[in-house]
Amino acid sequence: MATYDLTVVGAGPGGYVAAIRAGQLGMKAAIVEREFIGGVCLNIGCIPSKALIRNAEVLSLVNNAGDYGIAVDGVKADYGQAVSRSRSIVDRLTKGVGSLLRRSKVDIINGTATFVGPHTLSVADQHIESRNIIVATGARPRSLPGFDIDGELVMSYREAIVSTKVPGEVVVIGGGAIGVEFAYVYNAYGAKVTIVEYEKSLLPKEDEEVTKLLTRALQKQGIAVMAGTKVVGMKRDGKTATVEVETPDGKRGLRADRVLMAVGIQPNTEGLGIEKAGGTLDRGFIKVDRELKINNDGVYAIGDVTGIMPLAHVASAQGVYVVEKLAGEQVARLDYDAMPRATYCNPQVASIGITEQEAKAKGLDVKIGKFPFVANGKALAVNDRDGLAKVIVDASTGELLGAHFIGHEVTEMLGEFSLARVMEGTSFEIGSVVNAHPTISEAIKEAVLAAEGRAVNI
Repeated sequence: MATYDLTVVGAGPGGYVAAIRAGQLGMKAAIVEREFIGGVCLNIGCIPSKALIRNAEVLSLVNNAGDYGIAVDGVKADYGQAVSRSRSIVDRLTKGVGSLLRRSKVDIINGTATFVGPHTLSVADQHIESRNIIVATGARPRSLPGFDIDGELVMSYREAIVSTKVPGEVVVIGGGAIGVEFAYVYNAYGAKVTIVEYEKSLLPKEDEEVTKLLTRALQKQGIAVMAGTKVVGMKRDGKTATVEVETPDGKRGLRADRVLMAVGIQPNTEGLGIEKAGGTLDRGFIKVDRELKINNDGVYAIGDVTGIMPLAHVASAQGVYVVEKLAGEQVARLDYDAMPRATYCNPQVASIGITEQEAKAKGLDVKIGKFPFVANGKALAVNDRDGLAKVIVDASTGELLGAHFIGHEVTEMLGEFSLARVMEGTSFEIGSVVNAHPTISEAIKEAVLAAEGRAVNI
């Protein structure tokens, strides 16, 4: 029987980061993975999708070169090459993660782990005894009744991310981050795209003003958006299908030769035997306390399998938090309200903290500051003027409660606001920052100044 200080089950962005940090801190560590090092994010999620989005951005730029006084004829876009490029990036990064694990002296064990006792795992024909265990088994795509994912007509992101064929007509079911990102890519490569979202807007957890701007931008690109629409069924006809939806104006059918299911996730807990470690499930997700412990000392769960906040960077932060606490390091408690959120369609959407609607629902006395990108010199220079920076500020203390961005590369603007939250910065301090000119990031300062009635450039 192998014995470890820490065993991590699942080698996604939460699991492998936890294992590497444990090795760095001198723990004897192992990581168990049944599919691929790097998990969904690195192999079939975050990384390859961003590579495809970059291809789509370049194609869109070339097709609109006339806006810059550049004539381009005979443009040919090879989507298969785009997918190939994304896979080469995945290959490079997965090899890098494997190298980091080995450098940190982490044992990599291939197979499916099952709890057979509070601190004992069974993997294939061996048992592993571990003083501490972190469960980081992640999640997989969810579907709707009547929509069997076959990898041909009906796909989830798992199949779509490696498919080299651009559909002629695609219905994207679900207007969250995955749905709008794939919609942007498909549309850029010439597909006729319709997004169907049950909630009243795309990205339903984001600020309403931002989602309205996103809907308008996607529609301008030629993407049909059907928000507040319920999917009621699907009829197959050979290699095509009719997706039946119920809109506020009645029922209708949407023809498609690809249906992309992007309606959320379900946790990977089947067969894990978490109850033998003292754990319990809620709708399949592992229940944890504030310290990410399940109901047994020394056993933890992190990442998507907890259902807390299914984002790769959150899983990584949770992994480091647990390991450093185990090692006796000084750690700051995780603040999920301060976790950044990013969607990489074009225009990008980025946010942190609460929305204006949430502030009002809580009865908070707040100031709202806005700065449109049409007044930002860099945005105009790069020809991406459709954007907005919006901040939510506590009216009495100046505390930065939320920030919401839409526009060119706004996901890169989250760092400044994240640091401000960690340092407990106020609107006065952010307003005192001198940003380089011209930069998109100037919009952060301008929005904060607008909240305080001190804006100069608008």
